[in-house]
Amino acid sequence: MLYHLFTYLYDKYHISGFGVWQYLTFRFSLAVILSLLISAVFGKRLINALHQLQVSETIRDLGLQGEEKKRGTPTMGGLIIIGAILIPTLLLARLTNVYVLLMIAVTVLCGMIGFIDDYIKVFKKDKAGLSGRYKIIGQIIVGLLVGLTLYFNKAVLVTNHYTVKQAIDLKLDTSQLKAKTIQGERFFMQNVKSTQTTIPFLKTSEFDYCSIASYFGETASKYCWVVYVLIVIFIITAVSNGANITDGIDGLAAGTSSIIGLTLGVFAFVSGNFIIAKYLNIMYIPFLGELFVFAGAFVGACIGFLWYNSYPAQVFMGDTGSLTLGGIIAALAIIVRKELLIPILCGIFLVENLSVMIQVAYFKYTKKKCGEGRRIFLMSPIHHHYQKRGFHEAKIVTRFWIIGIILAILTFITLKIR
Repeated sequence: MLYHLFTYLYDKYHISGFGVWQYLTFRFSLAVILSLLISAVFGKRLINALHQLQVSETIRDLGLQGEEKKRGTPTMGGLIIIGAILIPTLLLARLTNVYVLLMIAVTVLCGMIGFIDDYIKVFKKDKAGLSGRYKIIGQIIVGLLVGLTLYFNKAVLVTNHYTVKQAIDLKLDTSQLKAKTIQGERFFMQNVKSTQTTIPFLKTSEFDYCSIASYFGETASKYCWVVYVLIVIFIITAVSNGANITDGIDGLAAGTSSIIGLTLGVFAFVSGNFIIAKYLNIMYIPFLGELFVFAGAFVGACIGFLWYNSYPAQVFMGDTGSLTLGGIIAALAIIVRKELLIPILCGIFLVENLSVMIQVAYFKYTKKKCGEGRRIFLMSPIHHHYQKRGFHEAKIVTRFWIIGIILAILTFITLKIR
């Protein structure tokens, strides 16, 4: 809203200084600061309100160090994160941008799924919360929204650029293309609908999801959108659940998510800038840079939440927060076409997920074969395994953050090592 107001005043009256609102880096910085302030100021008030309503999470007796101290800690703190994301985005981002609108919708929908789950746990006194089946249905709806929007919306385009020689060799009708001169070199730009995504470590090579449908014959290629939407649903469900599982000790999910969010924000910035995208030889996606502002609000919200969620936590984010964080990260990765980097960038989520799957599978296998279930880890998810080994949870969280930073750096490296 403020972006549109100040842009209007600058265009209409040429008021000095208002032109700065055109710069993504300026609005990104404001988004980070504003989301931090919202988290810090209104977060305390919400925590007090949750205390008065006795909105506390049921702590299971798992025999973990410091477990007893957490009883009575309020949950549903994910509302702080959601508010700190949405308010700066609505104020500072371009609200006519399809990617911004899509991310606002994803934030609200994922927050609703998590809120309903927490509401059932807290107010209905049902420890199981929202049935897993209904959670999956909710995540499928989010996946459908993201997949169908990215596939069918006419504003979602990828720009191919050609030098004069390339245009001649390809026999392109340059009169129908937009021309652009950068550093004395002339380029022709062609906007196209595409389901391509970046393949890590491979130069000028993208994977097209429509190629999967083509394996089933020429007639099946028209159902490319089905393949694409199914893949989007799978990614959103997997990452959302991964973030949910990671939210097990104070500060782990929020800190890890802030690192991932900043990384994806940088990818959005460079992919949405033609000059930088050309220099890095990566896919240029028009208008994508606006998500840099949303990413700033996301990072600020996560860090601001850590003010109260770091050990010892004054509030838990609950599924309201964890499912929202996972859904946002998955949608961002898909939009910037870096979803194939998720196993690296979201390595913490992946390992947490795998530790649970391996533990459950091995327990069932040994119980069936030996009559007694056995475990590989002392406890799953894996952060609880280290707690059982005697590591303090603050040390576990800090080391996981360090690993997350390393994974983010490895993800950045893929821009040049190809």
